[in-house]
Amino acid sequence: MNTHATSSTGHHWWEARRRRTTAVQEGAGAIGWVFLLLGVLGFIPLFTTDFTAIEFAGTGSGAELFGLFHISVLSNLVHLALGMLGLFTSWTVAGSRRYLLAGGLAAALLGLYGFIATAAGAGNWLPADWAVATLHLGLGALMIAFGLLLHRSLPEESEARGEGDFGETNRGAAR
Repeated sequence: MNTHATSSTGHHWWEARRRRTTAVQEGAGAIGWVFLLLGVLGFIPLFTTDFTAIEFAGTGSGAELFGLFHISVLSNLVHLALGMLGLFTSWTVAGSRRYLLAGGLAAALLGLYGFIATAAGAGNWLPADWAVATLHLGLGALMIAFGLLLHRSLPEESEARGEGDFGETNRGAAR
């Protein structure tokens, strides 16, 4: 008698737990990892120049990630939160698409705000400069493009939930 744990379909537990993803889910997960990495690196002096000059928020923060992008504690915390949100929403197709589209719109608007605030020289509550604004605008455009283009290759709804297969044979199942 088989004493190994099996799923409801009779497969071993590792086969039942194998996560099936779509391109839009992988895109949201990848963006989530990027945000998470940026948030973590912003707290490491090796990657942040003038780390001792970091402030919680505002334009007075002298710290720069990779010596190029002005950062603050608040911006690092926001990047960490967006990274975790991206990884969390990547578990569903709909959540991934919403994250990419809404997050991309927010990042693009933040980039535009950064350009305006930097040019005006006042009202800048974030440590934004041209490099940060350009990064946000580019990342926002990339996220929107992922949200709009990657969903075109969605599997059937049951497959998106992990109930079907993506063309591979389902070993042991009669067809």
